[in-house]
Amino acid sequence: MPSIKELSKRQDLLSGGHRACAGCGATIVARQVLLAAGKNTVVGCATGCLEVVTTIFPFTAWKVPYIHNAFENVASTVSGVEAAYQSLKRQGKIKRDINFIAFGGDGGTYDIGLQALSGAAERGHKMLYVCYDNEAYMNTGIQRSGATPFGAATSTCPAGDVIPGKQQYNKDMTRIMIAHRIPYVAQASPSHWNDLVKKVEKALSKDGPSFINVISPCHRGWRYPMEDTIEIARLAVDTCFWPLFEYDEGKWALTHKPAEKLPLSAWTEKQGRFSHFADNPDVLRLAQEEVDRRWEELLALAKIGDLCEEGKHCDLKDL
Repeated sequence: MPSIKELSKRQDLLSGGHRACAGCGATIVARQVLLAAGKNTVVGCATGCLEVVTTIFPFTAWKVPYIHNAFENVASTVSGVEAAYQSLKRQGKIKRDINFIAFGGDGGTYDIGLQALSGAAERGHKMLYVCYDNEAYMNTGIQRSGATPFGAATSTCPAGDVIPGKQQYNKDMTRIMIAHRIPYVAQASPSHWNDLVKKVEKALSKDGPSFINVISPCHRGWRYPMEDTIEIARLAVDTCFWPLFEYDEGKWALTHKPAEKLPLSAWTEKQGRFSHFADNPDVLRLAQEEVDRRWEELLALAKIGDLCEEGKHCDLKDL
């Protein structure tokens, strides 16, 4: 994995001067991914925050070949381009290796684009899909999505006298992609750039589909000071709301374990979308219980991975 000094010498393939909010998590994620991928990369981007702020016609912030897709079909588009590339390579018309990366927000990944993503994964295209998960439809008015956390207030599930924010738990999209049995799936955060860069490099080395789900704080929708984006991302990791792990060729592994698992409140209390938790302790309690349950499940799966690595019998009943 390259050092931060080496990465600093690489060309930034997402230029400044775009229209993203200051402190936008999505553009930080895109820059880190491209630093790992390099210039021999073709990018597809679903309609959403990242597309709108970087490619308002006739301008573009991308320094690599870029395709804008509809909200629901970036996985289909990039898989089609990858298939054409494989054909041209077999014919000897293209010699060099090219990376294919699809970017989609949580709306275009968890919800509207899930069918296209599942199809691309099942067909086995050699491509990386990166979800920048800002946990709502931020580009169109902060409506709730399948990624919105339990209890969070959005424009379509506002916290009030009737309901205390979103009433459903967020989908576990990373586990959904693991269920496709593709070569590589991971969860990452821009706060841990070295972990994210390593995962992108590993994903692009696989001979098949890969998927990385990256938390992407949005100060406008999450309601925190714009300069705190990386700190908010780090707290999501340290509270185990957003654990860092990978599923590599069938093996589960934690890639970061907090020295101290912080209570979920350390993360929620810094965001305006959870401000009503102060008057709704039961909602916070239920949210904490779900985080703890998913964390314990992940620890068990990672332990199985360790046992398999040691060549020992792997069985859930042994844990």
